[in-house]
Amino acid sequence: MIIDAHCHAGSGDGFTGPWDTRASLDDYRERCDRAGITHSLLLAAFNSDYARANARIARMVQGDPDRYFAFCFVHAKTDRGHIAEMVHQSIVVDGFVGIKVHRHDAPITREICDAARHHRAPVLYDVSGEVAPVELFATEYPDVDFIIPHLGSFSDDWKAQLGLIDMLERHPNVHTDSAGVRRFDLLEQAVRRAGAHKLLFGSDGPWLHPGVELAKIDALELEPRDHQLVVAGNFLRLTHACRSRSRVRSTGHSRVHSNGRSHVRSSSLAHPSRVHAASAVRDR
Repeated sequence: MIIDAHCHAGSGDGFTGPWDTRASLDDYRERCDRAGITHSLLLAAFNSDYARANARIARMVQGDPDRYFAFCFVHAKTDRGHIAEMVHQSIVVDGFVGIKVHRHDAPITREICDAARHHRAPVLYDVSGEVAPVELFATEYPDVDFIIPHLGSFSDDWKAQLGLIDMLERHPNVHTDSAGVRRFDLLEQAVRRAGAHKLLFGSDGPWLHPGVELAKIDALELEPRDHQLVVAGNFLRLTHACRSRSRVRSTGHSRVHSNGRSHVRSSSLAHPSRVHAASAVRDR
């Protein structure tokens, strides 16, 4: 089992670039298949109406539940006052397993962190290089798990990435993903200092090639147990509470614990967690 924990999908309405125009999964799926990536976390493209965008993502997941997970995308400013409702709809009704926020829209707020705490959901927050506030919300919400993608900066701001590594090392609830990280030495440093349990494999697909991004994880030459954590185990652990509630609501789903061990029941819907997490170790 290999989970790409960072992939966008659907259409946007901004037309400033691919990120808010369209994120087609057609080529992405074929690339995942060739690379041995079995499952993906879907995130909406940038949008002016995330409630509608999340609904489209929900339909994608429902159309292929053996393959996809999803996080609820919210806008901290324009969705203010409605975030609890949006998160409830996505997690409780639609079976999403976390929350996505982007600093490009607006900085993260207590309203978002409170919703995450209530649902025991991880928050994937792209800080866009502004890593200092991580110190604040990670401390204020020690019971909420935060995933800071791109090692803190998609634009390759090495100072920001070094700053995030320090926070990964000090805060138990701060994690990161490998999507788009170009400075390989910093990726190595993050694992060496903070541990493999703090890193998730992500590609930032469909715009980045998932096979190329996965090759970076292979190049880390981790021990098999640590490799398994990065490509599947950490994601399963961080989303365990949300996935457990989803399985209780939908009879016939497989049961997987945060340690990756599965207890499969007969099911018409083979949830991605059905695959034993030990299979996350690729033939190398």
